[in-house]
Amino acid sequence: MEKYIIAGKKTAYYVRGKLLKQRSKDYKADFSDDEIQIKLRIKKAFIDAKKEEMPNLSWEEHEYMWTCQAFYSELLRWNGIMLHASCVEKDGFAYLFSAPSGTGKSTHTHLWLENLKNTRIINDDKPALTLENGRWFANGTPFSGKTDENINTSAPVRAVVFLKRGEENKVRKLSGAEAVTMFLRQTIMPGDRTLAEKALELADRLLKDIPVFMLECNMSPEAARESYEGIERLIADEN
Repeated sequence: MEKYIIAGKKTAYYVRGKLLKQRSKDYKADFSDDEIQIKLRIKKAFIDAKKEEMPNLSWEEHEYMWTCQAFYSELLRWNGIMLHASCVEKDGFAYLFSAPSGTGKSTHTHLWLENLKNTRIINDDKPALTLENGRWFANGTPFSGKTDENINTSAPVRAVVFLKRGEENKVRKLSGAEAVTMFLRQTIMPGDRTLAEKALELADRLLKDIPVFMLECNMSPEAARESYEGIERLIADEN
């Protein structure tokens, strides 16, 4: 088994295909077997079966996808949850932009990179959110969708933002009920009942601890500055 540190957890899993190997390389680490916290055992026969069910994906893509899902399930046991989001760091804080595929979350975060100083992408598709000593952190993971944009780092979470297209750029704070509904649409609920309950518990805690917003935006360069300033203004008003 290959060994990695992902979201601060000493992780081990088998790597057969080039895709998973390439995506995981920046997370490689050296530690003893006794130190392993997350161990993933995905059998080749399981991936073969999934390939037959969904032949539009290559075998390597299936290996990559199901390793991600297995990691997510195990991460829940360590107070971590993954969100389908593009996560950008600015001035040492993480901002997560989540939306259904095709909405433009990656486009928006790249506007931040192009138009705001001190920014970088932590993960463009599936960052891991971990609760450590009462504080939430966004972590890069090898699992970053088609773009493969991620770095092996973490930053404290500043805001979670749900995004939709609009003609104007405007931000509003979401109610708790709105935030829960949107969050659960953009994470994976495990089939295991105990883990599903853990996911709900962590989502509830996260959404109480971290401000959550709705951003309507166009894709103009001004959208980056206006969204950042709008988020920060609303956070300041809360405090």
